Amino acid sequence: MADKEKKKKESIFDLSKYIDKPIRVKFQGGREASGVLKGFDPLLNLVLDGTIEYMRDPDDQYKLTEDTRQLGLVVCRGTAVVLICPQDGMEAIPNPFIQQQDG
Repeated sequence: MADKEKKKKESIFDLSKYIDKPIRVKFQGGREASGVLKGFDPLLNLVLDGTIEYMRDPDDQYKLTEDTRQLGLVVCRGTAVVLICPQDGMEAIPNPFIQQQDG
């Protein structure tokens, strides 16, 4: 039984290089937020400070509007996190898979 000791789970992500840096997080259900990463654990629970939530369009839950709301210090549950990316160096690009119609 001693050989079958539970091993501590290690995260496949190394988020330590993003501590105290701004990141953007997307969640299941389409919500998005950005803030300064203050901490995390192996289950990808995140602690963000100065968090801003990007509001969604009431008609299309997956479309963001220009509206935001200040949330401050938040804990993001890791099971709901879909994407984590650094805030700097991120830019929106047009979807390359949608056929552009020439007018």
